[in-house]
Amino acid sequence: MTLLQVDQLTKSFSGLRAVSDVDVTVTDGEFLGIIGPNGAGKTTLFSLLAGQLPPTSGRVVFDGQDITGWPADKVAGAGLVRTFQLMRPFESMSVLENVAVAAHHRHRSRRAARRHALEVIERVRLAEYVHAPSGSLPTAGLKRLELARALALEPRLLLLDEVLAGLVPAERAPIIELLREIHADGVTVMFVEHIMAAVMALSERLLVMAEGQELALGDPQEVIRDPRVVEAYLGEDYA
Repeated sequence: MTLLQVDQLTKSFSGLRAVSDVDVTVTDGEFLGIIGPNGAGKTTLFSLLAGQLPPTSGRVVFDGQDITGWPADKVAGAGLVRTFQLMRPFESMSVLENVAVAAHHRHRSRRAARRHALEVIERVRLAEYVHAPSGSLPTAGLKRLELARALALEPRLLLLDEVLAGLVPAERAPIIELLREIHADGVTVMFVEHIMAAVMALSERLLVMAEGQELALGDPQEVIRDPRVVEAYLGEDYA
């Protein structure tokens, strides 16, 4: 079943097209990777889908509803939730309080939100930091907190923007395993990433963007052998 349908999505800034006529369909339960050079429009695409930016033109249909131009809180309420590459938790608040704020979007009572937040914190393996100020977390902990805040919104589709950025290899492996678990629990995932080992390990399909447009889309093993992808992003050494 189609969960997300994007038709001719375009975003221009003062005449510059950051995203240009992007078409993509995401199936319920899919894990779709997105790669491309810096400035390719990947994060802008996520901002359009999640309601942080209004599109210049085009259409976004999520779970059968046209959500084009919806504000971010309404999009999240519908089940389409994103994370951010630059994590900005409430640093003076504890990990539990940060996640509970997000959980309140789904659970109106304080007790229910707190209970759900604790479950999510356990799920992302942050229980040892539950009462610690979020500003005291190491980078890997902040990445988990960003995931926890998104999961507290109970997404059907999760947009992950470079969730592995800034992590050393030893820190990446547990996060990759956590992403597999989240996906296995029934969450559809689209993720932007530059760590190609993770991209190839997780993606069922791969979208390559360049200059705001789709360059290639399909089976990851076929896509990375596409001469256009090699030239625009991967380079001959990777190929």
